[in-house]
Amino acid sequence: MKLQQFFRLLQINHVLSKHRLDEIIQATHLIRPLRYLSYLSPYRLTHSNKIPRGERIRLALQELGPIFVKFGQLLSTRRDLLPGDVAEALVKLQDQVAPFSNEEARALIQKTYGQESIDHYFAHIDEQPLASASIAQVHAAQLIDGSEVILKLVRPNIEKTIKHDVGLLYTIAGLAERFWSEGKRLRPTEVVAELEKNLFDELDMLREASSASQLKRNFEGTDLLYVPDINWQLTKPKLLVQERVYGIPIGDIEALKAHNVNLERLAEMGVEIFFTQIFKHSFFHADMHPGNIMVDATDPENPKYVAIDFGIMGTLAHDDQRYLADNFLAFFNHDYHRVAELHIESGWVPADTKLDEFEAAIRSVCEPIFAKPLKEISFGQLLLRLFQTARRFNMEVQPQLVLLQKTLLNIEGLGRQLYPDLDLWKTAKPILEHWMKERMSLSTALNTLQKEAPNWIHTLPALPRLLHDLSIKAQEGKLTTQLSPRDLAEIKQEIRHSNRRTLKAITGATFIVGAAITTLLSEHFTEPLGISLLSAGLGLWGALLLFSSFQKH
Repeated sequence: MKLQQFFRLLQINHVLSKHRLDEIIQATHLIRPLRYLSYLSPYRLTHSNKIPRGERIRLALQELGPIFVKFGQLLSTRRDLLPGDVAEALVKLQDQVAPFSNEEARALIQKTYGQESIDHYFAHIDEQPLASASIAQVHAAQLIDGSEVILKLVRPNIEKTIKHDVGLLYTIAGLAERFWSEGKRLRPTEVVAELEKNLFDELDMLREASSASQLKRNFEGTDLLYVPDINWQLTKPKLLVQERVYGIPIGDIEALKAHNVNLERLAEMGVEIFFTQIFKHSFFHADMHPGNIMVDATDPENPKYVAIDFGIMGTLAHDDQRYLADNFLAFFNHDYHRVAELHIESGWVPADTKLDEFEAAIRSVCEPIFAKPLKEISFGQLLLRLFQTARRFNMEVQPQLVLLQKTLLNIEGLGRQLYPDLDLWKTAKPILEHWMKERMSLSTALNTLQKEAPNWIHTLPALPRLLHDLSIKAQEGKLTTQLSPRDLAEIKQEIRHSNRRTLKAITGATFIVGAAITTLLSEHFTEPLGISLLSAGLGLWGALLLFSSFQKH
């Protein structure tokens, strides 16, 4: 461990002691040797441990800095990993950081454009930032042509801070996997890797700009979601310049009511936007909390969502997308056998899981929930209960779904805040059913064939060579790392039989061709009868060999 990491550990121990998180110090193998220092802390006399545990953890993460706040936000989506009280407290984490000075902001902007003065591009830049977060700071500005824009600046030296704290999180996660009984199943190292990826993605303003452009294209022609235009001429790796948009913050319910916004329609639209992104586009905004969404209330009966931050986006592989859709529909239809089957097929639970036992466990979780009126069913609570049940069947965490779970919980919470009677199931089911029908339609199949045809044209000529190489490797025993000895023996035997069949087919075809040639030339021989018999014999023998080549041994 580096000296810098050791001093950071001392600081972590100090903060945990300050917030009387003695149980975490005792449970963490990396910090445990420092536990005696906590007993000397003056905070033991001035700070009470009667504050709820979750609240103390939240306050500690906020004090430890933006990277730990981000980690806490990510953990808040992992109800399978945390006790309920802690998860609820972490949901309240606010990523608010003190802004850096206007002089430093202007210096960073000037550095971005090199020798050319920023006054050449901007008529005015507001000194007071609109927002200040852990990764970037946002200022309003006006271009020379009068257009209103926002400038999103990456914080100076933030990469160094991220690398240090993420490195420490990797160390803690590795020890958790080694010493904690639940560590291997919950895969904390992969959770930290997901956090690291998201953090470094957020540092790249060109990536965020391209995500905004893609999202805007996806919703072109709809009235569901508006995405601001990107000024590509002025956007740089550390500076995003985009259209400034106005609207009512979606969390300001009183303002929405004052503008007579149809809150039921607005809540349903949020669900529709989520499922459209997941199952139609496979590309979704993964940070849809109230701070990142505004409402265009120009038409109160048909309001429009306005997204303003695109730092965290998610994608889904085709297989995950299909399994999710099938799982959702199976849940909606109370088909617990199919739910259990899909979990095994997808590899989310071990292949040797007993299907009937897993199905019974899922039924015991879902039936009491579905007994309630649909509007009272919380999908977040259902996920929580399922995670707890799946632990008994060694269900591993799927890191690629963490962002999706977080977004779904955000959308449901936001929808219920707007319209408490929101029926998530009623809104989502038609969207899923339409997507399933569309996916299985003839036109979709034809489009897929047309799309894949160029790949087949390039692949098919190489297929015989690939099969030949595979056969050689199998005969030389080079596939043993992926196949069992029994499977390899069967493949070798099949290759031998295939070679024999191929030889018979070639020989038979040769005899048949020879018989045909002999027949054609028989009129030039003095004994055509004998030649005809020879030709018939060759043809018969060739046909028998050719026929036998198609029979499996």
